[in-house]
Amino acid sequence: MIDKKMLIGIGVAVCVLVLWIGFSSGPKKENKEESTVVTKQEERQDPSLVEAQRLYDQAERLRDDQKFVEARKIYQKIFTEYPDFPKIEKVQREVEDLNMRLIFSDIPTEDTVIHEVVRGDTLGKLAKKYGTTIDLIKISNHLQSDVIRVGQKLRIWKAKFNIYVDKSQNILILKKGNEVLKVYDISTGKNNSTPTGTFKITSKLVDPVWFNRGVVVPPESPDNALGSRWLGFDIPGYGIHGTVEPDRIGEQVTAGCVRMRNEDVEELYSLIPLGTKVVVEN
Repeated sequence: MIDKKMLIGIGVAVCVLVLWIGFSSGPKKENKEESTVVTKQEERQDPSLVEAQRLYDQAERLRDDQKFVEARKIYQKIFTEYPDFPKIEKVQREVEDLNMRLIFSDIPTEDTVIHEVVRGDTLGKLAKKYGTTIDLIKISNHLQSDVIRVGQKLRIWKAKFNIYVDKSQNILILKKGNEVLKVYDISTGKNNSTPTGTFKITSKLVDPVWFNRGVVVPPESPDNALGSRWLGFDIPGYGIHGTVEPDRIGEQVTAGCVRMRNEDVEELYSLIPLGTKVVVEN
């Protein structure tokens, strides 16, 4: 007869063996299923999105190497040809950032000219001649003052900007012809009080004084609603300006003007010459 203790020992051994077989075979089956899923996902992947990702990676490398012109062209290609790319919003931001970098840089582009300074030239005369601003000429050429010398070669932006304001979305679009360069969040007038139509920029002021119902509010006052810059329309009392309430950008809260964050209106101010066209639509 088989001893009772021997039977118990055999039973325990069998259980251990079954458990060991289960643990060793289980993961292999799971990995096989996981591998099958990955393979099917790869088979289902849209070839156009694979190409968009390849272009995106290429543009990122060029951007890191400060090859901004080449990087922008690739980002623009992705934005135009691959609208379903998962990172399309980031691509748009990259395009806008590179647009600004190129405009303010000393890199020659199709929208710039190299001007050799002759006797009688001043920054004011050159800005008027090429339809740009003194600020932009100085920034692009790393000038610390308004002094220029005969024979000096200056990189000057010559393409014309225009502005489009969409009241329904509270955005301001900086354009070059029909090309969108950058989109800014803004505030417009409460009760739809921002006028619509086509206007021109006829005045520009740094740190403007605000005349509020007969009260003069100086630039340094925290109550000065105009912020750090003023770009006036050819319609009295209306224009584009900064703000002391940046947290309210995106709302319809102004008395009728277009309000921007100070850093945004300062950027726009340095680009926009007098006479720039502004279209405001509902």
